[in-house]
Amino acid sequence: MLLRRSHGASAITGGQGWAIHPLFKPVQYMQDDMVNLLLVASAALLLPPGFSGDARTGADKGPRPSGGVTRMAQVRIQQHIVIRTARPDAVRRVSAPTAPLPPIAWVERSADKCVKMDRLSGAAVIRSDSVDLVLSGGKRLRAKLNDECPALDFYSGFYIKPTSDGMVCARRDSFRSRAGGECRIEGFRSLLPSR
Repeated sequence: MLLRRSHGASAITGGQGWAIHPLFKPVQYMQDDMVNLLLVASAALLLPPGFSGDARTGADKGPRPSGGVTRMAQVRIQQHIVIRTARPDAVRRVSAPTAPLPPIAWVERSADKCVKMDRLSGAAVIRSDSVDLVLSGGKRLRAKLNDECPALDFYSGFYIKPTSDGMVCARRDSFRSRAGGECRIEGFRSLLPSR
């Protein structure tokens, strides 16, 4: 044992009544338990293998019993790693400002009456009378709504009721807004960027 409570005057004391093994110089006792633990653990690593750790003073030194007990010490070092990354908007503020891209002008072309539901990947409300649908592969369709349904109701998202054939068709299916409104799709138009 490296540190023990001192009961005799012959022990070397290291402040506040703690005895330190005679192999070590007296050290001021520190209030921080973690520092003490590290000191004891590092000192235990320096001891020869088989050292029993008895801190015997001159008065109680005598023959050791033949069946001496070997004490082992274990040191556990734990780490906690935190990796901080900058938020994407903070990175954008630091980088050099770029000129905004000009808006894309879309040209409408005729399109099929129906589109497969599994091809839909996104939507955007660009105009007040329609909802632009983004299909897988990057193609776009404009779903024209009837005159009584402003597309502004669909800014917060919308639902399409699944059908048995897995298609969304004009003049049959409707968009349902999250607020509870419903608008029938009047027709689809294919969108191509103007050149």
